[in-house]
Amino acid sequence: MSRYRSRHYVEMDPFTDLLFNVLLAFSFLFIVTLIFLNPPAKTGIIDPKAEIIITTTWDDNSPDDVDVWVEDPTGKVVWYKNPEAELLHLDRDDRGRSNDTITVDGKEIINPLNQEVVTIRGYVPGEYVVNLHYYESHSNSPVNAVVRVVKVNPVAEIMFYKSIEMEQAGEEVTAVRFTMEKDGSLNNINTLAKKIVKERK
Repeated sequence: MSRYRSRHYVEMDPFTDLLFNVLLAFSFLFIVTLIFLNPPAKTGIIDPKAEIIITTTWDDNSPDDVDVWVEDPTGKVVWYKNPEAELLHLDRDDRGRSNDTITVDGKEIINPLNQEVVTIRGYVPGEYVVNLHYYESHSNSPVNAVVRVVKVNPVAEIMFYKSIEMEQAGEEVTAVRFTMEKDGSLNNINTLAKKIVKERK
């Protein structure tokens, strides 16, 4: 009797394994089908590309307005009335305190940071000019601005950093000029003055 049971067990074991493997295969195919039928939603995902980020900040809580103007090698310029020019983008135009106030639950909240940001989103060889324009003064005082040029890829690297004081409204200062090579490297970094504001206003 025990020999029969042993032989019967051996005969049924491959069949059980086959059923289990078939069930496993169907389960796997079902899961894969669900994944392809319902891909993860990507709504709201933003993948901005930037090679160079130029930031200008000035005194926190200052009511004064400083504008950044950037000219590319082809002569195109980004500024508050022209925020996009080819691969140049003015990502934030800060007007001092006038656009730093928001209302939450009936209470006004003031963001003290004054900052303008320009990004260069590709490699266009040639010279770039970054100018500051003391557009409007509500404090009737000099304003101190800090300009940074950061090369983003492959790692963030500060290529230029300078603090610049402007005495009065209407003043234009060349913060930095640099030459971009085909590989994105920057050289010939200097502060030789060049007017680009008055020519377009």
